[in-house]
Amino acid sequence: MSITIYHNPKCGTSRNVLAIIRASGGEPTIVEYLKTGWTRPQLKELFAAAGISPHDALRTFKTNAAELGLTDPEATDDTLLQAMVADPVLVNRPIVVSAKGTALCRPADKVIALLDKAPTAPVLKPDGSVIWASNP
Repeated sequence: MSITIYHNPKCGTSRNVLAIIRASGGEPTIVEYLKTGWTRPQLKELFAAAGISPHDALRTFKTNAAELGLTDPEATDDTLLQAMVADPVLVNRPIVVSAKGTALCRPADKVIALLDKAPTAPVLKPDGSVIWASNP
């Protein structure tokens, strides 16, 4: 299965999603969007496919979204998209695209629905804590 992850390697959730994908036997195309940036059409397409709005995808934690007025419920989608293209960190992550759909994978286990098969063993962080484990 072809799978793409819009990834920030500094983000724990994004690293966890990547680990789950790899543990399922897949090797995704990794797009480090902080390096490549976004285009307005690309964001509109991803958000539409995921069934979310720019407001839903806005990253407010550790960003200047509030200072820019982007957290105001009256901020328009066009305003948000313009800001997200100008500063890619304003898009929450990771976004994963597969043949099964597109999703903003927060929490990390949301990615399971996009995979052909779930990992057969628990997926662990480097510290040994569990990222994902199937139910017995």
